[in-house]
Amino acid sequence: MEITFKILRFDPDKDKKPYYRKYTVKVEPGMTVLDGLNEIKWRQDGTLSYRRSCRSAICGSCAMTINGVNRLACNTQILLLKRKTIVVEPLRRFPVIKDLIVDMDDFFEKIAIIKPYLIANSPAGPRERFQSPEDRKLLDEAVICILCGACTSSCPSYWYNKNYLGPASLFKAYRFIFDSRDEGTEERLRIISDRDGLWRCHSIFNCVEACPKSLNPTYAIAELKKKIVTTKL
Repeated sequence: MEITFKILRFDPDKDKKPYYRKYTVKVEPGMTVLDGLNEIKWRQDGTLSYRRSCRSAICGSCAMTINGVNRLACNTQILLLKRKTIVVEPLRRFPVIKDLIVDMDDFFEKIAIIKPYLIANSPAGPRERFQSPEDRKLLDEAVICILCGACTSSCPSYWYNKNYLGPASLFKAYRFIFDSRDEGTEERLRIISDRDGLWRCHSIFNCVEACPKSLNPTYAIAELKKKIVTTKL
């Protein structure tokens, strides 16, 4: 079966504006969008640029907009899309470096703002910082986040205000604020309790729909709002 890939191309060194280019790919059952992009780059047009690494939906490198939806190219089956034409674009609202590669610097800088590491000043026990299975369960979803940027790219609040921390950063804040071993709760709550932080979220739920790991950043953000109003800062 032949499928048409309609890819948004842009090379800032030579193009004045982005444009679409079409490629025809012979598709077999089991092929992913990433397989299709590889076929194009390896056999048709070596100038096509995109990120990929693990091919296992773990690294988040190949997040892009496929038929208008933020997805991971490596685990999006071509035939399951049930389209003769597949439109592939870079993640929205991130600066484009080239073709499907976007600049993620601002995204990761916002992750760094919330201090994404365990803050524990008290001495550890003789073997470990113990955490009960019940406490660990609170973190299950937040730990699975692969930082692909699909949620932040889908967020209208981020489109409107680039100073907004975004759902990925706030999801990471939840991961540590609700970690029973962490002692930096008040410090992080002060960081995110800002007009460009937690309160910029309007619970639109785009981030939930866009997450390729089926996580729920909106729930985590709601829990953070409850935490702030019940914590004396």
